[in-house]
Amino acid sequence: MDIDAQRTERDSSPTPDKGAGQGSRFARFLARAARLRHRPVTLFALCLTFALLLSAVVAQPFLIPSSSMENTLQIGDRVLVNKLAYRFGSEPARGDVVVFDGTGSFVHREQGENPVTGLLRGAGAALGLARPAETDYVKRVIGVGGDHVTCCDRRGRIEVNGEPVSEGYLHPGDAPSSVEFDIVVPEGRLWVMGDHRAKSSDSRDHLGQPGGGTVPVDEVIGRAELISWPVGRWRTIDAPGSFDRIPAAAGPHG
Repeated sequence: MDIDAQRTERDSSPTPDKGAGQGSRFARFLARAARLRHRPVTLFALCLTFALLLSAVVAQPFLIPSSSMENTLQIGDRVLVNKLAYRFGSEPARGDVVVFDGTGSFVHREQGENPVTGLLRGAGAALGLARPAETDYVKRVIGVGGDHVTCCDRRGRIEVNGEPVSEGYLHPGDAPSSVEFDIVVPEGRLWVMGDHRAKSSDSRDHLGQPGGGTVPVDEVIGRAELISWPVGRWRTIDAPGSFDRIPAAAGPHG
């Protein structure tokens, strides 16, 4: 038996096969590295898309741009706005802090903005990284449809349906209002005010305009429920118990 011949047949060639289906190890390494190089970009795009969808449908971070809600909310706070709070039959209640689109109620002129700039700003605002649109506002609900809201009683307090409201959330030193008003809130609308009454442009400033300063419930974006940033200000935003004793509205005519 030719042992040397058998050994030669069993030995593999030291030279790799370079046929059409094969490539050098280095070439395969480069191809794999190229695929991996694009994965972080793909993951980032997927995460960004998911975050934008979540912000559009479920909950949106909202950057507080002004001092109108101090000390409850401060400039630079990021609040988490629950967009599902009023989607399934529920409506804004007295004491809720809401974010709404003021177009047609607080804003009666078109806001000019470069489309590209608007798109970028909108994406940043949806993630809580940029200022919200100039037509978006955050205020506290004081009266709902049918409520008779007046200011002020002998002690300077706002009354809702004849009951004075104890507003412990007001900015220190602020009066409930320096402007007198007497309004019955139309059905499907809200009377809203900032907690920093001396610095807030709210329903009082639009009394002579269409809607009488009230905001349509349909324009409410959601309820502010949590201060998520900065970490040192993390807390929930709860409706005060002072609104619990307000009697039901007597009717559309107060």
